[in-house]
Amino acid sequence: MSIARVTLTIGNLSHDQSHALAEQIENDFRMDPLAVTINETDEAKAMWETVAWFESEELAREASAILALPHAMIAPVPDLDWVKRSLEGLAPVAAGRFFLHGSHDRHIRRAGGISLEIDAGTAFGTGHHGTTAGCLEALDDILKRHRPRHILDLGCGTGVLAIAASQALKTKSLATDIDAEAVRVSLNNAALNGVKPLLYGQTAAGLHHPSIRKSAPYNLIFANILARPLASLAPGLCAILAPGGHLILSGLTVDQKRWIAACYQNRGLRITKTIRHENWLAIVMVKPRKRKNPAPDGAGQLLGRLNGPGWEEA
Repeated sequence: MSIARVTLTIGNLSHDQSHALAEQIENDFRMDPLAVTINETDEAKAMWETVAWFESEELAREASAILALPHAMIAPVPDLDWVKRSLEGLAPVAAGRFFLHGSHDRHIRRAGGISLEIDAGTAFGTGHHGTTAGCLEALDDILKRHRPRHILDLGCGTGVLAIAASQALKTKSLATDIDAEAVRVSLNNAALNGVKPLLYGQTAAGLHHPSIRKSAPYNLIFANILARPLASLAPGLCAILAPGGHLILSGLTVDQKRWIAACYQNRGLRITKTIRHENWLAIVMVKPRKRKNPAPDGAGQLLGRLNGPGWEEA
């Protein structure tokens, strides 16, 4: 892909004028911009600008001549490492015992807890989004009382959740995603964080891949995706969750909680915790353990007499 070297900016426009000008630049075959956008420059005065990026100053000047606008401004694009600049804007995130940071913040790792290095890239889930941070807080809370051994990260993105679980428990996790690039990134991140032998990645849509069924049932499942897929996956997720196992659902907005919770509560799961970050939720649900049916009143004493000494009522 070509790199933008020059911008052509036309300011002091109304919103409609700015939008119309952007369409003109994009649709006129005589101009060849790499990208076009409109920006509000003065909210009080309702002033906007149109900005077009070009590969060279020559192309920008040709476009300016075609537009014949006297107040157009041509300026070079600063020669900056934009990836580095974008990473610098992602501050570290503390979620319980977990401390997430990018490679640019490697020098400020916490002395205690579990530090995870995840950079922004081609897959979702740096931990900076409220859904991922909520899942990590939920994991931290679960680990105070339980040590799940069979773990599934469905829709793994960068693999941050599976990596966090494997780091904390020193056990294997299965990370799946419909996007092969996400699985590749997850495995790379697992190697970066020292848990590559513990992470198994698999490109899979939904729950139908044999690897998912083979490893079931799971004591812990992360499903940080979107509301509609969570609703449709409810029967399958409930089926592969072990009794006593925890399911962490996220990718939900506050107004979607009742709908999604009902899909799983109707199949016997119950909510144990809800974590909110702004308008995003992480819901922790548990599958009750099976219990023996209690004997009717008086039946225990009868069974005791039939079984003789040493019998104890459950």
